[in-house]
Amino acid sequence: MSEASKSQGTCTERLIEENKCLQPLQVDPDNGVSMVLKEDMDELDQKKVAMVKDLQLLRDRVDKVDANVVQNLMSCLKTLEDLGKQESEFLSTSNSKRSELQDEIIELGGRLTGDHECSNFFDSLDDLISASEEELDSVKKALMSSVRETLALKRLLDDVPTQTELIQYERRFSELYINIQDKLRQTRRYYATYNALLEIKDLMLKETSLLNSISSQFQDAIASSASKMKLIDSMVGILKGIQQKLDKVNLSHQEEQQVCNALKEKYAAAAVEQRRCYTLLKAFQEECAKNEKLRTQNFV
Repeated sequence: MSEASKSQGTCTERLIEENKCLQPLQVDPDNGVSMVLKEDMDELDQKKVAMVKDLQLLRDRVDKVDANVVQNLMSCLKTLEDLGKQESEFLSTSNSKRSELQDEIIELGGRLTGDHECSNFFDSLDDLISASEEELDSVKKALMSSVRETLALKRLLDDVPTQTELIQYERRFSELYINIQDKLRQTRRYYATYNALLEIKDLMLKETSLLNSISSQFQDAIASSASKMKLIDSMVGILKGIQQKLDKVNLSHQEEQQVCNALKEKYAAAAVEQRRCYTLLKAFQEECAKNEKLRTQNFV
């Protein structure tokens, strides 16, 4: 609305200036020149009336048009002016760049016109390409060397077991150790049983041989007193040997009994320690649960 009002004011000022210019031209109507001037005045009056009518129509149209429409129109005009400025700036920038490119083209053309300069240019270009290729080859070699080192380090890292793998290895070794200990105990028991049976066999063979010897020589031994004493001495010797063997077996049995008692005491102590550890573990788990519960409550 303000721009439209400015336009109306401009038209009114123009009409006032024309009236001021026409006032000095009013001369004597009897003069011939004044007739021409009168016709011009009439024509100007008609134009003035037409302009007043146009001005009135313009005022009526401005009064009817909404303020928002006028504001949009003014913003569009401003945008159009900005676009015009941007276009002019773009054209100027494009012209400057075009002139720079043309200068570069002219310079390159001048450099390529001379054979000597052209050959020097191509020679320098070949040297530059060869140097670039050599540099590229060196970079490729360095890259391949670094890749090989990276792969070697990766293989080394792959060979190093992780924490989870170490735990699994430890568990498997523990299971293997337990199995080996079981097998060793079974083997020792089998060997002990075999040795005991072998010893019993030897004793039984000796006893059988002794009984056979006594049976075969008993009639001859009781025939005379000297043979009887000899038989008695041999029987006493056999009895002493058996007693020594029995004492040796009893001593071995006592030692094994002591070892068994010591193992029982260790087992009882280990059972007590296991119960204590189980109690401590249970208390620790309960405390961990309480701690986790308190942490969740604090976070909430």
